[in-house]
Amino acid sequence: MERFRVLLFFAAVIASASSNTNIFGGGCSRRSPTVDACLMRSFNALIDYLKGGAPELGIEEAEPVVIDELSIALGSGPDGYRATFNDIHATGVSNMSIINVRSDLETHQFQLTLYSPHISTRARYQSSGVLLLVRASGGGDYWGEYDGVKAKVYFRGEPYERDGRTYLKLKVLKLDFSVKEIEMGVRNLHNGNSVLQAALNLFINTNAQELLKEMKPELKKDLADKMSRYLERILDQIPYDDWIKD
Repeated sequence: MERFRVLLFFAAVIASASSNTNIFGGGCSRRSPTVDACLMRSFNALIDYLKGGAPELGIEEAEPVVIDELSIALGSGPDGYRATFNDIHATGVSNMSIINVRSDLETHQFQLTLYSPHISTRARYQSSGVLLLVRASGGGDYWGEYDGVKAKVYFRGEPYERDGRTYLKLKVLKLDFSVKEIEMGVRNLHNGNSVLQAALNLFINTNAQELLKEMKPELKKDLADKMSRYLERILDQIPYDDWIKD
């Protein structure tokens, strides 16, 4: 979904419009021994600016982040548990900040470490199969509270010249993330089955990290695809030589 706004944090890596260098916090010298620290300060300055949205950069406000769909599968056979989460809304990502930057300016590679103290999610879900000896077919509302969210994003660009300026073309983007503490559950089950709701919440909170592990491959692919499309648009608009100076 194009409105996946969490990408505004990664726009900070490349965005410093030629007429708005002050928004980026100023360009960084490639010759400086502290260029990574300079980039981190500049990226965080841009993140603060983008929280309310930046129409001139084609970026919407930070909240909420919306993801179309995620699925998990536990066990095999006809009784294996399956759950699909739709219309996922996340809040708290606007509090995310970059806490580390590693760059290789000769090869145009960048690795960012981002941190958010707390992210909340809400979604609709549908499930089927057996869970804790209880048939768990049905649907309802899902909620999640995630503390200590850390993400690492790596990307590599390739420079090219256009209209006398240097730009980057995105070649590779990868990401991973972790969550220190998770609390989540379901409510408002369609059939009002209190036994099923209690069983689901017991299982979910007992196995929260394992459930996140099941979600990660699909979530990482979805995020990487969206980020790549978004960054390609930003890179096409923003000169690389505005944020990395000779």
